[in-house]
Amino acid sequence: MMADLTLTPAFDMHLNVKMPLTNLGKTPYGDRLIAEVTGGEVTGPMLSGKIHAGGGDWLLLRNDGVMQLDVRLTIEADDGGLIYVTYRGMRHGPKDVMDRMAKGEPVDPSEYYFKMAPIFETSAGPHDWLNKNLFVANGVRNPAGPTYHVFLIE
Repeated sequence: MMADLTLTPAFDMHLNVKMPLTNLGKTPYGDRLIAEVTGGEVTGPMLSGKIHAGGGDWLLLRNDGVMQLDVRLTIEADDGGLIYVTYRGMRHGPKDVMDRMAKGEPVDPSEYYFKMAPIFETSAGPHDWLNKNLFVANGVRNPAGPTYHVFLIE
């Protein structure tokens, strides 16, 4: 018999994103946007620290209305350990909700789907557990940038 999966709250990631985004326009894959991550913070029971400036999100608004995320960034844990993060994700919802979001209006997270799956890579010994586990996250879109509630899959 297979064991059930358990999601354990690990930490929150609050990203700051430079506005406006760089808009490459319509490419063969959809509308391409590039967001520069300018910093942020990580808070929670399993990890805390800051997000370095210089990360980015290579967003693709697909023809089916799904915003596909492709993010890379660096976390510096409170103990100084550096952690590389990459994640893919998706955000979508009804057209009127996504239009309000695109205008920068506040939108309740229950009105849209926003999920991601981060992968962590570090040489910092105390954070080796990040290398050896899988995670998922719920996202919330805020005017300054997204917040992710990250869960350890056990």
